[in-house]
Amino acid sequence: MWIKICGITSADAVAAAVAADVDAIGFVFAPSPRQVTPGQAAQLAALAPPGLLKFAVAQHPLQMKVDEICRILRPDYFQTDFEDLRELRIAPGVKLLPVVRFGRQSPHPMPARILFEGPTSGIGELADWGRAAELAHQTELILAGGLSADNVADAIRAVRPFGVDVSSGVESEPGVKDPYKIEQFVRAVRDAAARLETDT
Repeated sequence: MWIKICGITSADAVAAAVAADVDAIGFVFAPSPRQVTPGQAAQLAALAPPGLLKFAVAQHPLQMKVDEICRILRPDYFQTDFEDLRELRIAPGVKLLPVVRFGRQSPHPMPARILFEGPTSGIGELADWGRAAELAHQTELILAGGLSADNVADAIRAVRPFGVDVSSGVESEPGVKDPYKIEQFVRAVRDAAARLETDT
């Protein structure tokens, strides 16, 4: 099960994500308690080992901001609402992760991989797992929105996603990642994924 820790703001958070052996970390450039500058993100990304994917996470960004993020951070992926991608040019070599939100129209054709979450990011709001499960049959779906160690096993069982993305659910306060909560979340994900594999 693919795992991303989003909203990284400190060296301690990078270290905790690395220790938990997750697949990706995300840096938020939209207004949020987790918002960082491209320079801050680049400094934190430099602490990550090769192979840990780095995501630039935005929402309705201007082209100038996209260019600045891609130039300074050099992310592996750029993540923003799929509607934004109609107008934006992303630097060569940077892959895209379109965000599809519950309650809005889904893209046609469906991209090979999407992130699915609720209407608003970063507030711990659960996405609609029923709709997510439908879309998980059509694409590699990364489930986000209100996930934590307490509910991620139920989410994985209900949705059967390709991966999961967590931010506020592994924090001690908004914008401050808790290494213990990251460890607990990742353990819960891996246990649930292993049970799913056994069941199938």
